[in-house]
Amino acid sequence: MNDRPEQEPGQRPPVVLDVAGLRMRYGTHDVLRDVTFRAHRGEVLALLGPNGAGKTTTVEILEGFRARSAGRAEVLGTDPALGGERWRARTGIVLQSWRDHGKWRVRELLAHLGSYYAPYATPAVARPWDPDDLIAAVGLTADAGRKIRTLSGGRRRRLDAAIGLVGRPEVLFLDEPTTGFDPEARAEFHTLVRRLAAEHATTVLLTTHDLDEADRLADRILVLAGGRIVADGTAAELARRYAAPDEVRWTAGGRRHTATTADSTAFARQLFHRHGDALGELEVRRASLADTYAALVRRGEREETAR
Repeated sequence: MNDRPEQEPGQRPPVVLDVAGLRMRYGTHDVLRDVTFRAHRGEVLALLGPNGAGKTTTVEILEGFRARSAGRAEVLGTDPALGGERWRARTGIVLQSWRDHGKWRVRELLAHLGSYYAPYATPAVARPWDPDDLIAAVGLTADAGRKIRTLSGGRRRRLDAAIGLVGRPEVLFLDEPTTGFDPEARAEFHTLVRRLAAEHATTVLLTTHDLDEADRLADRILVLAGGRIVADGTAAELARRYAAPDEVRWTAGGRRHTATTADSTAFARQLFHRHGDALGELEVRRASLADTYAALVRRGEREETAR
């Protein structure tokens, strides 16, 4: 079943997450001071930032589990602080970890949890997800009859993902979703998330420390530093807009040299013009997403210190 709502050609999908001037203060310290961003239906957003930047706090406010100090937040048109059961049924959460009864078997747990979502089915969205289809989607078919306490860490993490998806959410919050996954499981989970966004118009907000995951999975990347969003765009846009300098290495006059530059192509031309045939072992290392991310975090932290 394809649950993607009909949309007029050229029409922008509706805004699902709308955050403006979000602030969170603990005592005299502002963890979040001016977090502002939007997400549309079917978008996958990755929220990056160093430890302590406020990623989890931001997500918990949007989930309705933490009261903000100031600012505006809307999820599916509702203030999360006021969201009731029907609103919560439209959202899904995959936590880093959670405790449950190890005696449950995989399929019976998902069927049991799914029963809570059945009253909130709509003509547009069938709830809950069929447990066997969901088990297959997260790669646990062979484990459907096993007790949870017998699952390996990686298989247990797949079950965590299934628990977050069981209500067929319109908005899905993922907190470090592929921790403990092997490369194959990680790739399968990425495919599942992209399918949710493409076929079911699920909006996804994930926190991750894995830059490669953010690059592969997200339509947009948000970088949180110094209590605010310091960058918002695709990986390619961030690289163009906030690129860290390239590194150029070469040999001339019997010595090895290294320099950083914003335009490695022009710099290399200058080297050829200056050294001619004496130039050797020219190597250019272009800035990666990791370099750009590190530069953005440093800039955000410098601006925070300067306040």
